[in-house]
Amino acid sequence: MLSSTMTMRSTNKYLLITSSTSSPSVTVSSPRFFPSCKPAPPLVSSASNSQLLAGVGGVGGGRSLSTVTQIRQVRGWRKAEAGEVAAGSAAAATTAEKEAVSRVKATISAKLTVEGFFERLELSRGLDDVTDLVGKSVLLELVSAELDPKTGEEKEALKAYARRTKLDKDKDYVEFEADFTVPPEFGEVAAVLVENEHHMPMYFNTIDLDGPLPFGSVSFTCNSWVHSKFDNPEKRIFFTNKSYLPANTPNGLRRLRETELKNLRGNGQGERKSFERIYDYDTYNDLGDPDSKPELKRPVLGGDQHPYPRRCRTGRPATKTDPSSEKKGTIYYVPRDEQFADVKLETFSAKSLYSVLHAVVPSLETAIVDSNLGFPYFTAIDSLFNEGVNLPKLTTKLSVKDILPRLIKKVEDIKEDVLRFETPAMFEKDRFSWFRDEEFSRQTLAGLNPCALRLVTEWPLKSTLDPEIYGPQESAITTELVEREIRGFMPLKEALEQKKLFMLDYHDAFLPYVNKVRQIEGTTLYGSRTLFFLTPDDTLKPLAIELTRPPMDGKPQWKQVYTPSWDATTCWLWRLAKVHVLAHDSGYHQLVSHWLRTHCCTEPYIIATNRQLSAMHPIYRLLHPHFRYTMEINALARELLINAGGIIESTFSPGKYSIELSSHIYDLQWQFDLQALPADLISRGIAVEDPSQPHGLKMAIADYPYANDGLLLWDRIKQWVTDYVNHYYPESKSIEADQELQAWWTEIKTKGHADKKDEPWWPALKTQEDLIGIVTTMIWVTSGHHAAVNFGQYPFAGYFPNRPTIARTKMPTEDATEEELKFFYEKPEVVLLQCFPSQIQATKVMAILDVLSNHSPDEEYLGDQPEPSWAEEPEIKSAFEKFNKSLKELEGIVDSRNSNRELKNRGGAGVVPYELLKPFSKSGVTGMGVPNSISI
Repeated sequence: MLSSTMTMRSTNKYLLITSSTSSPSVTVSSPRFFPSCKPAPPLVSSASNSQLLAGVGGVGGGRSLSTVTQIRQVRGWRKAEAGEVAAGSAAAATTAEKEAVSRVKATISAKLTVEGFFERLELSRGLDDVTDLVGKSVLLELVSAELDPKTGEEKEALKAYARRTKLDKDKDYVEFEADFTVPPEFGEVAAVLVENEHHMPMYFNTIDLDGPLPFGSVSFTCNSWVHSKFDNPEKRIFFTNKSYLPANTPNGLRRLRETELKNLRGNGQGERKSFERIYDYDTYNDLGDPDSKPELKRPVLGGDQHPYPRRCRTGRPATKTDPSSEKKGTIYYVPRDEQFADVKLETFSAKSLYSVLHAVVPSLETAIVDSNLGFPYFTAIDSLFNEGVNLPKLTTKLSVKDILPRLIKKVEDIKEDVLRFETPAMFEKDRFSWFRDEEFSRQTLAGLNPCALRLVTEWPLKSTLDPEIYGPQESAITTELVEREIRGFMPLKEALEQKKLFMLDYHDAFLPYVNKVRQIEGTTLYGSRTLFFLTPDDTLKPLAIELTRPPMDGKPQWKQVYTPSWDATTCWLWRLAKVHVLAHDSGYHQLVSHWLRTHCCTEPYIIATNRQLSAMHPIYRLLHPHFRYTMEINALARELLINAGGIIESTFSPGKYSIELSSHIYDLQWQFDLQALPADLISRGIAVEDPSQPHGLKMAIADYPYANDGLLLWDRIKQWVTDYVNHYYPESKSIEADQELQAWWTEIKTKGHADKKDEPWWPALKTQEDLIGIVTTMIWVTSGHHAAVNFGQYPFAGYFPNRPTIARTKMPTEDATEEELKFFYEKPEVVLLQCFPSQIQATKVMAILDVLSNHSPDEEYLGDQPEPSWAEEPEIKSAFEKFNKSLKELEGIVDSRNSNRELKNRGGAGVVPYELLKPFSKSGVTGMGVPNSISI
């Protein structure tokens, strides 16, 4: 039976209303807070519970006579209360004359959200409206910063109920007010406890106290969900905008500071509920779905066998068929404040992504029945941009036009929606650029994955893998071959000495998965090396591609080198080899440069920050803007993108081994210290330390757009962090003495990245310089690095021949039959098209990349707006203003560089200028803009 309970308290009455679907009942009870109260008169029973709620905004549209009577009774009680309050006020006024008490008004600003006032259960809504009607929507308790000098205990909190005073549905805004009488000995108000009297959670923006307080008006920046007391009796704690290190915490707040952190850590037990704000760790044990199909079982990522960062614990029960895997759920828990449901669906890109995955992708699968159907001609690929794909009606309430308004074009006389893709910027500027070797090379420096190229430091090239398993270690790229390709420039030895040879190396990382991937129908894989030569004008010239297959099915290792050439056959083989390398690079980009290095590795930072750093800690407040929405978007990825049978597995070459491959590379390559941009460039041989050079680095490639713009951004972030850290930590000893800070860094290493806890490369945390380096690295990863690998996805990969995500067929020269070779010689273009992604693979990826590349209208950009707590400190406010100004200057520098025709990697005829690290952007797919956080 559906039932609910609501309490209404006043100064002399205590009323308990119990309602059910069958018949309402009213019970008068002794008040908990006021034991001497007189009982309230009983409510007149109404014919039904729905009639009672109809009069106060609940179920139904009219009011029965009995309902009106009840409401009049409630109003009568309020008038009686008003008389009592007036009498009490008169007495208080006399006291005020003697003791000079302060009259303080508290104003709560809250949002009407998707899961707030107007989308909830009607019964709860009606009960909440009654709560608002009697003026007891929220209970506030003001907390003093000081202890009682007489007892040495915390001073008694000042309590008052807040009433709803303003409601604007159009602007999604609601306001509550409460009145306090604050005695002079109460001291500074430093925290507020909040109890939500509604049955549904509410999203609080701010709480402001106005009145003659000892230190002036007080503001609490909440930006947080407040749970219903019926879900959790624990009151929410909000601290003022003033930041404190643990040692400087006012005595009146010390217990609350510890209590709040304890609440956020939870006890590690049970399944998490949607209203909770508990942060804890778990392995990636929920990517598979073995109870649905045995072939959807996936290994647990995290642990000795498959090292991986940790995710947020959800506590769901184990699957029936695999005790190590967690059961799928309808809701993927993330702590309530990490969810992005506090803005309207249509304004947020992440919600569009959710809709694409839930509605558009299934619709595409219905429209394109044959999952293996490729594109018969290149003109068929072009038709995606001028004719589109007819989509059947969606099974959701939304239309495709609601979800992807940019891509949906209504065509007369066609009932279905037409998914017509916008022409990507690269294809629009030069529709043949994807075919050119120059663009293939340029994009390693200024494209979607510009952080994989590395210097060749040893010759000959050689694998480190076991030759007993993977075959001979020596590369087939010989000295003679290289010197033939760079003839007219210099000998190989000189090229190595002058740092002119660079490589995309996906050989040893991919080779262990080749045999496994080749068991999957419709895909293939090689280990690959792609060699480039740096020409005198600082552009890269591709020299050779080596593709390797380890021994399999009784056959020995196979490897072959392909080079650019002038004869038709070799040219087509080179083009096919480039498709394989591009598929490798696309996979590495999505699985490592993007997902692993930003989304996945950041989640432990977020968990540790909330578990170990108080909300009033200055480092918490510095990092918090850079963690916005990341956990929610990661949960969505686990549900629909990187899950068994999900988008990544069905559209990328490694197939069901895709995320396992990212675990393999995490084990081989990931180091926290190398996530800092300067250290990353040094580790790849792109730069060496040189204090006399800009940024303290001498670059091996002078015209490297990603690195050059990135270093400018890195320096500005580091200067801002330096100013911030030195303000709060003037001495190194204060860093070592900060127990919260030390616990935070220890937990990141030992729990968040537990599989690498014993690595020697973890930075120490003893000095200001240590802390500046750690925090700058985290902010760079969540802002600059993520922007560089995310927001160019549709501009560069929207035309998929430029960046195919999968190569479906092997090279024609690998163990080829006479029939296969004959077909290749007769129809090389068809062989190329067959190697490309299928129609369903390409269109699914294109739709998703469009959303991923899109800036939301509510995007928060790096250095654009200060946090309220920063405005409390004049030095911090001034430092942020300097940061903001420097970022605006950076915009001009990028524009100037892009207009410089001497910088051939940044521009030229038909070339998309490099703008991915320009700090600010308008909404939409712009190919620029650096948000604060990984929010999509």
